[in-house]
Amino acid sequence: VTFFPARLTTPAGGSATFFCNISMENDYISEYSLNWYKEINHSQTQKIAEISRIHPETKTEKYRLTNHTPAFKFEILNLHQNDSGSYYCGLITFYEPDKVMESNRSFLVVTAAPEKTNATDEPKMEESNPPDHIKAVLLGILLLAGTVVLLIFGYLTVTYRRGGMLLRGGCAAPRGWKPPMVPLPTVDYGVLEFQRDQRTQVPPETHPVDQTEYATIVFPEEKPVTPERGKKHQD
Repeated sequence: VTFFPARLTTPAGGSATFFCNISMENDYISEYSLNWYKEINHSQTQKIAEISRIHPETKTEKYRLTNHTPAFKFEILNLHQNDSGSYYCGLITFYEPDKVMESNRSFLVVTAAPEKTNATDEPKMEESNPPDHIKAVLLGILLLAGTVVLLIFGYLTVTYRRGGMLLRGGCAAPRGWKPPMVPLPTVDYGVLEFQRDQRTQVPPETHPVDQTEYATIVFPEEKPVTPERGKKHQD
């Protein structure tokens, strides 16, 4: 009867699996019972499970045994650190020779459970990092925009240089083309002369000289007034 692996290290919360092999060379082994033991303080033995030929599987909340003759699978579920210790299997036969055959010991070490990562952080990290295809699309758009800007800048530069060379070479300007009128500022300078206030001389008032003129009035001789002339004179 063999029990393996000889040593197993598993974190808490998981499960540990051992195997027990028995020899089927003799006919008396057809009726048997296989027990699973755990040593406590290297002096006491505790039976934790049992399986026989007519029971292919035994299962509890803590242990599970499966018959795969000539191999038997032993599992410890939901490990705790106090499950650490030595384990072995014992084969009990019911016919001659009626005896118990014990296997070698295997040692189980249960380590502390790993620290649990916050499950809510993972989706946030995934959301903060956009998928690769979105990154590729954004990069393509940026490259295309940069190419367009460079082409426009190159076109404007070449056009400006050609225009400057034509003007410098003395070539005729296109018909209807007029040079741009650039207003030039002009400055007028003047001299301001300030003089003292001089009183204007007012000529003295002149009074007209009193003159006496004499005139002689000569009246023509008057004709005698007749009735007809008097009437005409009234009209």
